Amino acid sequence: MAKSLYICYFGVREPLVQTQVIPYLRELAKGGHELSLLTFEPSPFEKGRSETEIREELQTQGIDWYWLRYHKRFSALATAYDIFRGTIFVRGLIRQKQLDILHGRVHMPTLIGALARKFSRRKPKVLFDIRGFFPEEYTDAGIWPENGLLYRTAKRVERWLLEDSNGFVVLTEKARDILFPGSKESGVDKLGRPVEVIPCCVDFQRFEIVDPETRAETRAKLIANGRPIMVYVGSFGGWYLSDEMMDFTRAARIIDPRIFFLVLTQRDQEKVRKELLARGFSSEDFKVEGVLPKYMGQYLSACDVAISFIKPCYSKLASSPTKLAEYLACGLPVVANSGVGDVDELISGKQVGVVFDDFNDQNYQDVFKLILKMSGKNGISEHCRQVAIENFDLAAVGGARYRRLYKNILGDERDGG
Repeated sequence: MAKSLYICYFGVREPLVQTQVIPYLRELAKGGHELSLLTFEPSPFEKGRSETEIREELQTQGIDWYWLRYHKRFSALATAYDIFRGTIFVRGLIRQKQLDILHGRVHMPTLIGALARKFSRRKPKVLFDIRGFFPEEYTDAGIWPENGLLYRTAKRVERWLLEDSNGFVVLTEKARDILFPGSKESGVDKLGRPVEVIPCCVDFQRFEIVDPETRAETRAKLIANGRPIMVYVGSFGGWYLSDEMMDFTRAARIIDPRIFFLVLTQRDQEKVRKELLARGFSSEDFKVEGVLPKYMGQYLSACDVAISFIKPCYSKLASSPTKLAEYLACGLPVVANSGVGDVDELISGKQVGVVFDDFNDQNYQDVFKLILKMSGKNGISEHCRQVAIENFDLAAVGGARYRRLYKNILGDERDGG
């Protein structure tokens, strides 16, 4: 039985860890792996579940949990300190638990694993779960200057990790073509190391098309009975084209004034409300609120169409929006802009929505007419869900590919299938 440590530079209570880390570890546990998780926690465990409760819950899922404190002040120095502390800690775990795999989620955790291995007698395999083009994300977002010191340092680290790791995960076929050309056919890079494309998947037990009664109850709660509901899930600002999304919804209301806009977000809720009111929406035409993950599927299934506007730039070729998988899992056709990961090919090729290029009111209206027509087709919800199952199912896609990757990295049969 293989022993692995998953290293993540987020806190265990973060929604991302709850939906995109722990579920994958549960899937790996099905393959017989002995799993440990290291997270970096930004605050003490004073609110919500206690540290003991979290640890006991993870243990019931076959996961040993460890954590270190996350430091934020003096950003670059804090990160360097966390890397140092993480390296020392992981080096100790390699010796203590006789680890076989160090699984790093993105660049910094993989760096911690690679450094810990370098200074250990035991040499576990390093899995570089790349996820996205991290250095380019920071330059595309304007956080780092292009070709600045931090960018150049991050690229040097990335090159070393690409040379030193034993296997790789990317989120999109586009990212695989860029980083590992030719690996789509062979499954390995030019050095024979395994490469897997594993998009952001969802647990279909949490995202289901609800029965008509539950749908009606949710729509009544939103005070949107009889109105087409357009939904957006996630953050605003940064990578997300907030102004363009609101402009699209405003243009849609010109075509159909009944449109109700539902925004499910945990942050900046009042700011979003003010922006919508400034665009001519009345308070009866929209709702902005946060929803617990366990209720997300219920709310999405009460809607009719969904939108996802993300800044089209080089770094986003490696992006797999989780919201896209969640929308489709709940049977919603999607409006999305082009230039983001494999979104174009999926939506257009599978006919589960509309992809567009031009950000202007006339095009918004044309696109809305198309998505409105699509949402009225018989069987569209079932079709969207089937496409989601084929491409984003946590068990059949995510879990199966991770187990295959672990097996190929180890080069033996210890994963149990």
